[in-house]
Amino acid sequence: MKSDFFKRSALTRQLWEFRREFVWIGIFSLIANVLMLTPTLYMLQVYGRVMKSGSELTLLMVTFFLLFFYSVMAFAEWLRSRLLVRAGVKLDDALNSLVFNASFEAYLNSARHNVAEAFSDLTNIRQFLTANGMIAFFDTPWTPVYIAVIFLLSPFLGWLSIFFALIQLGVTWVSHRLSMREIQIASDAGNDSFRYVQSKLRNIEPLHAMGMTGNLRQRWFGFHDNSLAKAEDSLDRQHRQQAFAKFVRYSMQSLTLGAGALMVIEGKMPVGSMIAANVLMSRALQPLDLVVATWKPFVQARMAFVRLEKLLEAFPERAPGARHQDPFGEIRLEGLSATAEGRKTPILDDLTVMFPSGKVTVILGPSGSGKSTLARCIVGVWPDKKGAVLLDGEPVESWDRMELGPHIGYLPQDVELFDGSIAENIARFAEVDSQKVIEAAKRTGIHEMIVRLPRGYNTQIGEAGGSLSGGQRQRLGLARAMYGNPALLVLDEPNANLDDAGERSLLDAVRDLKKAGKTVLLVTHRPSAFAAADLLVVMQKGKIVHCGPRDEVLAVLRSESARSVSASQV
Repeated sequence: MKSDFFKRSALTRQLWEFRREFVWIGIFSLIANVLMLTPTLYMLQVYGRVMKSGSELTLLMVTFFLLFFYSVMAFAEWLRSRLLVRAGVKLDDALNSLVFNASFEAYLNSARHNVAEAFSDLTNIRQFLTANGMIAFFDTPWTPVYIAVIFLLSPFLGWLSIFFALIQLGVTWVSHRLSMREIQIASDAGNDSFRYVQSKLRNIEPLHAMGMTGNLRQRWFGFHDNSLAKAEDSLDRQHRQQAFAKFVRYSMQSLTLGAGALMVIEGKMPVGSMIAANVLMSRALQPLDLVVATWKPFVQARMAFVRLEKLLEAFPERAPGARHQDPFGEIRLEGLSATAEGRKTPILDDLTVMFPSGKVTVILGPSGSGKSTLARCIVGVWPDKKGAVLLDGEPVESWDRMELGPHIGYLPQDVELFDGSIAENIARFAEVDSQKVIEAAKRTGIHEMIVRLPRGYNTQIGEAGGSLSGGQRQRLGLARAMYGNPALLVLDEPNANLDDAGERSLLDAVRDLKKAGKTVLLVTHRPSAFAAADLLVVMQKGKIVHCGPRDEVLAVLRSESARSVSASQV
């Protein structure tokens, strides 16, 4: 029966799947460590039999077996190293998709989550599995075996070996107690410095234009200097511990040799046994010394394991959503409320409304009224919400996202494009359907602009579309949202960066979508968008204050505006 330990998360369950590989690694470690006794036996045979008999044939045969056992030992060590490497690669293959999805879900829930850290943690675990630290883990249990052989040669040297091994274990334990916290602090300080720079690079243009780089650089120096100081303290302590561990190891080897020499002088053991015991002592303490030397990678891998385990536990692999028929695009909100971390008042407050399919709904309201949050809730990307968002009567969360995605077009306020060609961005990085790509581009009025480029639709736009203007990025984002004629389009300020021609193209595209029976929710401040609207929704302070047919709501707004003007004149 599996231990509960291996049921805690996808990470521990995945490690349990490699138990067969680890068993084979243990078997090859057994072979390699047993054959490590070869030089000891060789010395005993040379000093005990060959030197006494003077037989060259005996020396030749003993040497032949020595080389044979050495070759088997080397082959066993190569096999276990190969198995460790393959296990590390297979672990990465098994987890990279889970880590990718969990990282981006975590970032979706909290922008402070460092996506890169999760992939770095997976790399740290894989590298530790394939490095000397894991080999030390398999070799350390053989230390008692070597000490037992020393007991056969001399009980006194055996007890001395146990004493020295306990000292080495004590050094390892003290290293753990002293270095664990400092390595964690140094790692956190380095991550803080990295996150600070990463967050500022997203807005590099205004920083540079307004001369803010120098001021932010000074702040970064504070994070960076703290990171360097913590790293220096951690490395200084580790180097002191490694130097002391090396002193202890060399001292113990020499003291073992000295104790053996004393016993030879007293006639209690032969010279061959003395040399063999010293070699065995060196071999017995080598794994412990390797543990000390690889302690930092072990601690880092352990911390990475804990972080990844928490991440995968908090954001486990989602079960495939229910399969549905293609949606018509009817949206109904039932008691929808949304908030954000650190905010006392809700962003959206108990909204209940229906947006019928095949209609164009324009959502108005002042800044901070909750329009963009409402758009995010409708497409299912806002984490902190209560109530229900129903698409064709089914909760948005119940749909399989890969199935639902092609039926939704979403344009956020901050248009994010990705490194690749124009065609790939419009096609959402799926298999490019040239006809659909051109159709979406024509709808947004950028087809002519694209074909004038040297490579047309194959033009690479660079990271985040940095080679394009704001209006061009917004039009490409619109084309991506309209790609494939989705049933539901949620457009947040789609005309914010458009000129008059671009806005006309947008309104024409919205009208075409309406004729095709598509549902369009359009968040905007511009009155020009009212011409394409069937319904108007007016929001204030997270609530819907007006909702209805366009002309009726406009009449109410004009009446309220007139009363406000009259009141101000009194």
